[in-house]
Amino acid sequence: MSTLLERFFSTIILTVVAGFFWIIWDVITALVFYSTTLLLLHTYHLSNLIALEVWLKSLAHGTANLPNSSGAWGGIFSLLARLVRNQDQNQEQLNSALERLRRATAAMPEGIVILDEENRIEWSNKMAEQHFGINFSQDAYQQVTYLVRQPQFANYLLTRNYSEPLVMEQSRHHGLLLSLQLVPYGDKQKLLISHDVTRLREMEVMRQDFVANVSHELRTPLTVIYGFLEIFAEEDEIDSKMYKQAVVLMTEQANRMKGLLEDLLTLSQLENVRNQVHEEIIDMVDLLKEIYQETESIDSGRHHINSELNTDIKLLGSKSELRSVFSNLITNAIKYTPDEGTVTLKWEILGDGRGVFSVQDNGIGISSEHIPRLAERFYRVDLSRSRATGGTGLGLAIVKHALNRHQAELKIVSEIGKGSCFSAQFPSRRLIK
Repeated sequence: MSTLLERFFSTIILTVVAGFFWIIWDVITALVFYSTTLLLLHTYHLSNLIALEVWLKSLAHGTANLPNSSGAWGGIFSLLARLVRNQDQNQEQLNSALERLRRATAAMPEGIVILDEENRIEWSNKMAEQHFGINFSQDAYQQVTYLVRQPQFANYLLTRNYSEPLVMEQSRHHGLLLSLQLVPYGDKQKLLISHDVTRLREMEVMRQDFVANVSHELRTPLTVIYGFLEIFAEEDEIDSKMYKQAVVLMTEQANRMKGLLEDLLTLSQLENVRNQVHEEIIDMVDLLKEIYQETESIDSGRHHINSELNTDIKLLGSKSELRSVFSNLITNAIKYTPDEGTVTLKWEILGDGRGVFSVQDNGIGISSEHIPRLAERFYRVDLSRSRATGGTGLGLAIVKHALNRHQAELKIVSEIGKGSCFSAQFPSRRLIK
């Protein structure tokens, strides 16, 4: 408003001065003064308009320098410069927010794909590229069905019923199971969210196997015990020899159930996150000597059992849990090593500072495809052979969970016909000199 008033008063003053010139001198002098002044004002405004045009062009290329001017044009330039600065700040804040959003979506464990109205890919994060086998830099604005060529996915898009997720196996990645959810938003756009549920499926299969195995393991001894109890109930007189044999068999089966339940309880306790490790400093030399003597006594000379204690470094952990771990590994080695075979116990420090307890045998060995699953509950390489050697099928599962509680790893190396090496590898921070 002040600029308009300034211009209005300037015009009035110019007209008044020209009128004085007319009165004092003549009309020609007044007209010359008036015309010359208007020409100078026109030149001033024109030069500032040119400066404004140059400034706006340079502004578009990001190299803008504010023109030097005074008067009304100086105020206009200052106002425009302030507006540009505010716009730049707003744009900078917007870009920063978008960048934070990109980083957040890129870090998400779910895949995110933005689809337009025609189901073309407008944007995707790295996890989505892994899930769908796409490359956004190359596949931008491609139809998603051209890249994810599975009938159930195409049908999911067409039916437009997005209330329930679609679970499908990704054809480009064998064994990868995805849960897909489409969420419409904005101007007919869609958000495609993918979640890897492969592990959940594996856990569900493990749960089903676990229930089935526990049921089977308990059913067999219960059938034996129940069968003899039926005989005792029906028979008035029972032969003492048969009675003794029945009692022996029932006792064996009862002990089998007891062992299974004890192992299940132990595994449950190890998996309970609220059950903290009761740590103490363990003298590994003394502990392994005790285990070695117990093993020799139980084995009764059937195998050659060696002990190699290459260090006297102590270990920080739960003595009862680790004793169970070491005993389990030794017991397994003896079970699957023929008589006169060799079993070697070793405690040593590796070059990277880790402490390793290992059990090496020259027994029957294990095929490589079974090794990744050995620590699963009830997993058996050979069902008939496992039944013959006894055990609950939970030993290595207990070993793995106990080691996890000590931030340690179970490593298995084996070859058919040449034997196996099971090692418990502890981080250097658990070693005490």
